[in-house]
Amino acid sequence: MAPRLCSRSNFNSKAESPHPVNSSETIMAVIRPHHIHPQLAILQAFLSLLALTLAATPLRAQGANPSSATNPYFGSITLHPATDDTLKLSLDDAISMGLKNNLGLKEAESGEKVYQGEKNEALQEFLPTLILTGATGTYQHNLAALGFSPALLGSLGSIFPGGKIPAGLSFITRDTLTEGKIHFNQTLFSGPVLAGWKAAGAAERSAYFAKMSARGEVVQQVATAYLHAIAAASEVDNAKALESEDQVLLNQAHDAHEAGTVANLDELRARVQLQSQQQARILAENAVEKDLILLKREIGVAPGQKIALTDPAPYSDLATQTPEEARALAYKSRQDYQNLQNQAVEYKAIHAAYRSQRWPTLSFNGYYAVSAVTGVGAHGNFMAQGTLSVPLFREAKLRGDTEAAQAQMDAVNAQLADLRGHIDQQVRSALLDVDAASQLVQVARSNLELATRALSDETDRVNAGVDDNLPLVTAQATLASAQSNLVESLYQYNVAKLALARASGVLETQYRDYIGR
Repeated sequence: MAPRLCSRSNFNSKAESPHPVNSSETIMAVIRPHHIHPQLAILQAFLSLLALTLAATPLRAQGANPSSATNPYFGSITLHPATDDTLKLSLDDAISMGLKNNLGLKEAESGEKVYQGEKNEALQEFLPTLILTGATGTYQHNLAALGFSPALLGSLGSIFPGGKIPAGLSFITRDTLTEGKIHFNQTLFSGPVLAGWKAAGAAERSAYFAKMSARGEVVQQVATAYLHAIAAASEVDNAKALESEDQVLLNQAHDAHEAGTVANLDELRARVQLQSQQQARILAENAVEKDLILLKREIGVAPGQKIALTDPAPYSDLATQTPEEARALAYKSRQDYQNLQNQAVEYKAIHAAYRSQRWPTLSFNGYYAVSAVTGVGAHGNFMAQGTLSVPLFREAKLRGDTEAAQAQMDAVNAQLADLRGHIDQQVRSALLDVDAASQLVQVARSNLELATRALSDETDRVNAGVDDNLPLVTAQATLASAQSNLVESLYQYNVAKLALARASGVLETQYRDYIGR
């Protein structure tokens, strides 16, 4: 890289070694070109990493399909093979395993460690650098090539004993040099270094909140999968209960037909109803097994491992919240919002770093060495150099960097304003979903009570011989539908409360309170 036009003042205090190698090193340290500060390269790396982070963690709409291929948090690491034992699993256990094994969360944690490493690199720009080097070697010198001609040596004869040059003095000399050296350098003041440190701190905090947002995503997905499996298991229990009732009715119809009190049509109708319920039970059992496989995929359990869910379907009414209260809680607790706020701080620091390239830079470097030459002895030498670098003209580059950083900062601020509106929208939608789902649960419960009473009354009428079993089959189908609707309504109500907790930014810490555990 060509040296830039700058004004430089050097403050040197040094004692030179008699050996030419040390002198050449000192000269190179003084006249080497002044490059752009390396901290700016680190800031460019921050920009690239930040862009990758934003692309990898898009804001996902509530209720998106958890098994979608576009969801970075679907998938886990399976740590143990399947065993013959049945693994008993509570909701808390499932969430804990999901947080431990989720693949997307591990990637977010690794991203946080990357930013921590970048922050340590930025910290080193403030600290002194000490390097210890040592070397030994044999050197051969051509005195004539270095300018020591015979005539010159003749004029220097007085320095030799007797005032004469020793006979047989060779112009080719050889010596062994052993040298130990401690190098020191430190940046005393640099605008890009200070701004880079601020950007590194903001980037680390941003990565932390991105990780916490990922944890909330994992909690929501695992809890939703667990609740869905519970709902599917409830469907199986309802289907089995109805199948048992249909088997009893078929036996009664068969006995009545054998006794000649009812027509064959009643027995056929009862048998059709039983087989229809058997089909419903088979489908429900298949659905619950698939839901359990999905849950195991979410939490890192081997697909072949047998598990038993120990928690029943939870239900509790949620305390009433106003949109303003939920929104204020979300602005305080949402990790994605805090993540974007720290990204805005980071881009502001990057913008300041580019602007501060116009400022002077003050640095200090030097070394202390001990050199030992064969036949001469050891000799200490050192160099101490302070460098003040003042950029005089590089305006096009500086303005270009500053304007680009300003544009990026404006873009992040616009995203932040948009996210505030998006949070308001999510919170209000979640509150509406919770209210509607709560009303659906109440209606479904009332409907189930009515369907149960209707089936009981119709059973009495059939047993009394008032009706045939056609109205009874209809009442059984109505009860089955009411049971399914209640199971689905409870599931949707719990999912809506989880979505509200997620929209408010408190899902990981308060999911038990929201779903009533």
